[in-house]
Amino acid sequence: MNDSQLLSAFQELSRTSAPPRVPRRVLVFDACQLGVVLRALLFVEAVVAVGAMFGAAGVMHWVERVALLSGAALPGTLGWLVLACSLKKVLARLPPIAQQLCGVTLGAVSGLYGCGLLALFMRPESRPWLASACAGALLSSVLVAALVLRAKGRMPADTTARLAELQARIRPHFLFNSLNSAIALVREDPARAEALLEDLSELFRHALVEQGDSATLAEEVLVARRYLAIEQVRFGERLQVEWSIDPRAGSARVPALFLQPLVENAVKHGVEPSPTGAEVKVTTQRRGSVVVIKVTNTVPAGQGKPGNGVAQDNVRDRLRLLHDVQAQFQTALIDGMYQVRMEVPA
Repeated sequence: MNDSQLLSAFQELSRTSAPPRVPRRVLVFDACQLGVVLRALLFVEAVVAVGAMFGAAGVMHWVERVALLSGAALPGTLGWLVLACSLKKVLARLPPIAQQLCGVTLGAVSGLYGCGLLALFMRPESRPWLASACAGALLSSVLVAALVLRAKGRMPADTTARLAELQARIRPHFLFNSLNSAIALVREDPARAEALLEDLSELFRHALVEQGDSATLAEEVLVARRYLAIEQVRFGERLQVEWSIDPRAGSARVPALFLQPLVENAVKHGVEPSPTGAEVKVTTQRRGSVVVIKVTNTVPAGQGKPGNGVAQDNVRDRLRLLHDVQAQFQTALIDGMYQVRMEVPA
């Protein structure tokens, strides 16, 4: 590989690393989460239980009122959640204020639906249509506000994670070590040097190009492969890599830039401190409706000095923001083996 090829590779990176930002509208509240559904139902049921206390003559009377009101409120709440989730793509095209107004309007419709159920099955003496619509609008406005705050909470976590990954990838010693490895290979093995620079270019491209909220697991595995391929040149036989990838798990949605920092931690804490090196294994497996992701490394040099945990905390927070209660993140150090185990919906 000659100098002109090296220069053209970096020029291509600079042209593609910072594309113009195109403003796009996004969904400001997302009701298509299992955790959101559970919390919404519990919230409405709590409001119903407290409201039923007013005018209740005793405990049994209160239980009867709660059962009666729940029979109208919970179906209406489920209807609101189903509609909000079904119209997710349509709502995403609207301005944020219009999305919120649609959520409140759907709440009023759900309130009317609940009142209709009472009128149909219970046949009460009075049918409070207006009160039911206002109650539905009020409750839905609280739910929408909570979901909007939850969505806004994702932005600083994404920004923090993005900055952490940029710092990890563009740390001077990582860049210098990679370039020194490429220089050492230019005369001995030009093809391998070119492959290393291509992997480095793709890593920087992936880090610098604007990412969305999520990516597929297959894309993240490819990024991790490129990173470990670069480190393989640096450490040689000291780094033993094993992949066990389930093709059926590749379509699972995961946070963008989430796997590479975990394998980097495995190299940093497993391979670097040990003169004999270590083993790193990346496993993905689909188990029914769940995808299990594991990053495992041996620690032959012992546990060593613990890190600050920024990378793992970012990954854990972003998994919870993306999948809520459906995401799991666990770590364990057992018998000289450190493992990060994650679960996400398939």
